Amino acid sequence: MNRKQTVYQYLNELGVEYSSYDHPEAPTIEIARNYWQNDGSKHCKNLFFRNHKGNRHYLVVFDCDRNIAIHDLEQRLHQGKLSFASEARMERYLGLKPGSVSPFGLINDTENHVHLFLDQNLKQYEALSFHPNDNTSTVRIGFEDFIRFLEKCGNSYEFLELY
Repeated sequence: MNRKQTVYQYLNELGVEYSSYDHPEAPTIEIARNYWQNDGSKHCKNLFFRNHKGNRHYLVVFDCDRNIAIHDLEQRLHQGKLSFASEARMERYLGLKPGSVSPFGLINDTENHVHLFLDQNLKQYEALSFHPNDNTSTVRIGFEDFIRFLEKCGNSYEFLELY
């Protein structure tokens, strides 16, 4: 089973409603904008970080129309110095490759190692959109169903004011 089929199966077993569509490879927000459908969802940017010691990992999710400097993020998250996690760490903890990072990668984090930080402004949207662990598709999921997904994964998460 490929990565996106794994996500779809997980969501189906959870009983959440979602929709998806395929498109050409879109490893960045700039490229993905060319393929997004006007489906009423808020498309999200997802960044994977590690702390200075390399013993903690964080997934940060926020509005794709916003930018966040790492220094500002360090001040808001209170986790010390942050750097982008390596491709090897991304594969180890989320089972993902660069350009396909999304909260759906948490289904691969069976030890719940990764902590998720979400921008509190995402709460205002009825639905969110993410890659289903494969950057050739987009999944639209209702906000409440997304929270059910997070609860099922079991990773710690919190909403913060990120900007």
